[in-house]
Amino acid sequence: MMLNRRKLLQMLPTVPMGGILTGGIALKWKDSEPPTQKQNIASNIYSALGVRPLINARGTVTIVGASRILPEVKEAMDAATLHYVQLDELMEGVGNRLAEITGAEWGCVTSGASAAITLATLACVTGGDPDKLWQIPDLNGLKDEVIIPSYSRTAYECAARAVGVKMIEVSTQEELKSALGPRTAMILVLTGQLSANGPLSIKEIANLAKPLGVPILADAAAEELVVPNPHLVQGADLVVYSGGKCLRGPQCAGLLLGRKDLVKAAWIAGAPHHGCARGQKVGREEIMGMLTAVEMWFKRDHSEEQKVWNLWLDHIVHRLEKIKGLSTEITQPGERLSNRFPSLQVSWDPELIPLSGYDAENLLWDLNPRIAVSGAGSFLPFPPNMKPNISINPSQLESGEEKIIAEQVFSILSNPPKLTKSRALPIVDLSGHWDLEISFAASLVSQTFVFEQKGNDLRGTHTGSFASRELSGTLDGKDILIRSSYTRDGVRLNFEFTGIVADDAMEGEVSLGEYGRASWKAKRHEYQR
Repeated sequence: MMLNRRKLLQMLPTVPMGGILTGGIALKWKDSEPPTQKQNIASNIYSALGVRPLINARGTVTIVGASRILPEVKEAMDAATLHYVQLDELMEGVGNRLAEITGAEWGCVTSGASAAITLATLACVTGGDPDKLWQIPDLNGLKDEVIIPSYSRTAYECAARAVGVKMIEVSTQEELKSALGPRTAMILVLTGQLSANGPLSIKEIANLAKPLGVPILADAAAEELVVPNPHLVQGADLVVYSGGKCLRGPQCAGLLLGRKDLVKAAWIAGAPHHGCARGQKVGREEIMGMLTAVEMWFKRDHSEEQKVWNLWLDHIVHRLEKIKGLSTEITQPGERLSNRFPSLQVSWDPELIPLSGYDAENLLWDLNPRIAVSGAGSFLPFPPNMKPNISINPSQLESGEEKIIAEQVFSILSNPPKLTKSRALPIVDLSGHWDLEISFAASLVSQTFVFEQKGNDLRGTHTGSFASRELSGTLDGKDILIRSSYTRDGVRLNFEFTGIVADDAMEGEVSLGEYGRASWKAKRHEYQR
């Protein structure tokens, strides 16, 4: 889109003299410069859609945009658009280059770390055999089990389960020995302290798996890229990294490194090749951008980055230190490889500052510009942070944003708004069985509540389509709040119901966490009326 200078200036937001109005609070810029014209133009790309940009003080979290792409990565992606290439030939060259840089036998670029897990699983199930690839999702006659240590159960294992395999959880070496068999396609391990040193470390797993020819896939999505690769050295056959985290590559890119035969089989399983994983597509732009991010990783001054992040946190600490009842603590990442960023925890005395962390998160989220700290933007961290603290991650900030954060946190915590309200007596006793109906995006589903009520407080069970889970909540007058959660085996089902009660019926809105919102209504079960 070509814009003349006058139209461009008309698109830019109006900035009052001496500061910006942020949610009714006048923010003085003091020592920092106001946002650049370039930043304002970027904001308008989103603002024109009615979408509010934000300052990301959470870190490399996907829901708020993950990491800031490196300028060199953007340049490589722009350059890649200027020419066409045959993608198999491109990946051959990139795979060889990744092997040179990382020390792995080979590497390929995927459309994210999760995609890399899916493609790696397909590689282990099919071995790159096109007949078997076209048989998926029918696993009849194929290796259809993936072993996973109990410490590795997360939501991200869904990327492996998408192939149709059955997850076999093990907690001890004896259980691992019993689980290994002719149906075992691979072992999936989440990297961390336990994968490095625990009784089911990659090394210990490899001692049992290698003689049987069972490959090990290490999920190191948020880790720094270390050479020689510690997971491959321990005995893993494959390792996965995210491009949109510390590598600062394309958000929709990832890396799969390791055994050349399996990495090549994984590449064959996805686009540009046809089959069940055709949707796991990565273009020439992301391929070249991801390669550039890897090359830049070994050129970046990581100690200087850490120094700058700590200076930004020091500025925030200095601004907040005079607030009565408030304390701050900066923690360093230590020797861990994952999410190696410093973090600031701001804590306060709730008697002097009557806010929960969840309150503070929402107050910052509702400002203009929005500021995302702790779990803000995830639409329902469960349970909500009711402790008097927030955390601030500086790794995705731009210079000057730390000053905005400092001023806004100071404004909220030095003069906190009154948000608590006195409880009203409940208008009815909800104890018993209730028929629940939820209207999702494209379906109407019947579920159930069972309540036990003591005064304003509710306990009980919410039975959903997938599983039953405990619920808790309150009834203040006619206003109801119910929270239920199921988070076992990597599942993330966190619901928050709000609404109005009237005699034997209730209705309202439910936050489904990362899955959006829906409407609901419930009525007391017929035999209890």
